[in-house]
Amino acid sequence: MWQVYLSGEIHTDWRDQIISGADQQGLPVTFSSAVTDHEASDAAGDSLGKEASPFWRDHKSAKVNAIRTKTLIEQCDLAIIRFGDKYKQWNAAFDAGYCAALGTPYITLHDADIVHPLKEVDGSAMAWAQTPEQVVELLVYLTLQQ
Repeated sequence: MWQVYLSGEIHTDWRDQIISGADQQGLPVTFSSAVTDHEASDAAGDSLGKEASPFWRDHKSAKVNAIRTKTLIEQCDLAIIRFGDKYKQWNAAFDAGYCAALGTPYITLHDADIVHPLKEVDGSAMAWAQTPEQVVELLVYLTLQQ
C-alpha cells in the first residue's frame, strides 16, 4: 500500500479528483493531507491560549500544523504538491523543500504559466503534471503489480 501525501492549494477539488481516480482504478494507495479547512488551520494553536498579536497566533498555529505536516511527509512514499494560480502557496513550496531534503519523491501539479517561478521546485521533482488525471495515470504506472 502506497502512502501519498497531498500538499498545496485548498481552493479547488484537485484532491478529490485524484482520490476518486485512484479509487476508480483500484490502486493500492492511501492518501493523507494537511488540514484543508482554512479557518481550522488558522485556529490550530488557539487552544493553547489567546494571542494579542496576529503574528503570534499564526506562529503558534503554524507550529501545531507542522506536527501533522512533518509527520505525514516523513511517513509518505510520495507527495503530490499542487500550486494554484490564485494564491501563493508558500507552505507547498516549503513541503517540496522538505521532501527534497528527506529524499522523498514528489510530483508537482500546476499550470504551465507558473513554470518559471517554480523552476527550482520543479527541478527537484520527479515529475510535473498539469492535471489531476495525469497524476492518476502516474499512480497507475507507479503501483503496477507485476
